[in-house]
Order: sequence, then C-alpha cells, then structure tokens
Amino acid sequence: MKQTAMRWLGAAAASVLLAACAATPTQESTGQYVDDATITGAVKSAFVGDDQVGVLDVGVDTSNGVVQLSGFANSAREKARAEELARSVKGVKDVENDIRLK
Repeated sequence: MKQTAMRWLGAAAASVLLAACAATPTQESTGQYVDDATITGAVKSAFVGDDQVGVLDVGVDTSNGVVQLSGFANSAREKARAEELARSVKGVKDVENDIRLK
C-alpha cells in the first residue's frame, strides 16, 4: 500500500514538473527560451564582426525563432545589412526590422 502511494506521488510530481516546462500560447518552453537566447547571441556576434552595423545602436530580441531588430541606424544600408545578417543566422524563422534611421 505504501509503495503504491509513493508511485502515485512520484507520478504526480513528474507531471507537475513536465507541465512547468511546457510551452503555452503566451509563454515559451525552457527549450525554446534557450534556442531564442542562442539565436540572439549569434545575431549580436554577427553584428560585432561586421563593419557596417553599429553594434551599440541595434537591439536584438528573439521569440520563437523570430528576431526583432530595434534601435537606430546611420543609413538605410546599415539597416538592410543588419537584417541581412540576422536572416543568415541558423534557426532564424523571420526578421522584423524595426530599426529607425537617425
């Protein structure tokens, strides 16, 4: 009897833990969050290695593989280059380029 109760308790605890890691329509799962953080880091790294993009003036946010760029660019060419670099990163599904020209 005691073993059966312990099994049920263990199964219930496992269910709660797994449900906590699941994605909801408004929230990312743990795995999605890690993937998005990796994508954000890769996009920022691409900016650092590029002479045309002002690293400090462009913000990067990723949600479910969609990268949102924000901030300011000195030229339309810089804005386009930032989007091009973001699209080239593995795992990026789409890019929303909200960069404004100075």
